[in-house]
Amino acid sequence: MKKLGKIRMVIIAAASVLSIAATSAVAVSVPIALAQTTRIMRGNHERGNRWSGRGEGMHGMMLRGINLTDDQKSKIKQISQSFRERTQPLRQELRTKREALRQDGAGGTFDEALATQKLTETAGLEAKLMGEQFKMRQEMLSVLTPEQKTQLEQKRAEFKAREAERRGRKGE
Repeated sequence: MKKLGKIRMVIIAAASVLSIAATSAVAVSVPIALAQTTRIMRGNHERGNRWSGRGEGMHGMMLRGINLTDDQKSKIKQISQSFRERTQPLRQELRTKREALRQDGAGGTFDEALATQKLTETAGLEAKLMGEQFKMRQEMLSVLTPEQKTQLEQKRAEFKAREAERRGRKGE
């Protein structure tokens, strides 16, 4: 019986340690994840968008090297401009919510419930923005000819191969 009691004590102690470690990990990982997300998104806004460092967007970086007609260039530019205008309020609201979350975290205390609530609100806005980005991409693709779409797919495959190679070198 004494042996069974010691085993129970060890199990309870181990469960307690795991519980405390898990709580600490969540308390540390949420601000870290938030900081990384904020840094990434801030970088995207500073550059204009995530496709290009020159603010050219998909029509600049992804379509570079694909021979577009002037009409196609005009349509793609119009689609891009429409997207920017349509999503400006959404992007501003996201920026405001992220800033509020940063301010709440800057106080030195961590309120998990508040952070979860604000991150949930932000996630909904990000999902809407992703939907708009998908719609824009589909509109842009509809402007391309089948040959241009094939060229774009080849460029995308080359990019993925280069990216995989780069990641492989990083791990060495």
